[in-house]
Amino acid sequence: MTKEEAGRRYRIPTEILDAYESWGLCGSAGQAEGRRQYGEQDLERLGTILALHDMGFTAEEAENYMRMLLSETDTAVERLRMLERRRDAALDEIHRKEEQLQRLDYLRYQTRGENG
Repeated sequence: MTKEEAGRRYRIPTEILDAYESWGLCGSAGQAEGRRQYGEQDLERLGTILALHDMGFTAEEAENYMRMLLSETDTAVERLRMLERRRDAALDEIHRKEEQLQRLDYLRYQTRGENG
């Protein structure tokens, strides 16, 4: 399947497909008619890249993660550290949002009391 077909079928943004190709991580599906063909391996890798982006990884962080993932050396500990840092950041954001909700609810409570 071509890049365009993969993008449409799996709703992968063009920027992610372009980055994937520029990183040189494409699988062995090859090219046909001068266009890169994406195989199952590419789609699995792109799924991981999409998940990383959804989790807030920058393009550079996603590339580093993928290079480690595809490395022939054991990088599990290092990748786990990256994931844990992102998880900690997500938890911090959740806590900030919870505090905002509490403040909003308090202001709503006060405002309702003015009308009572």
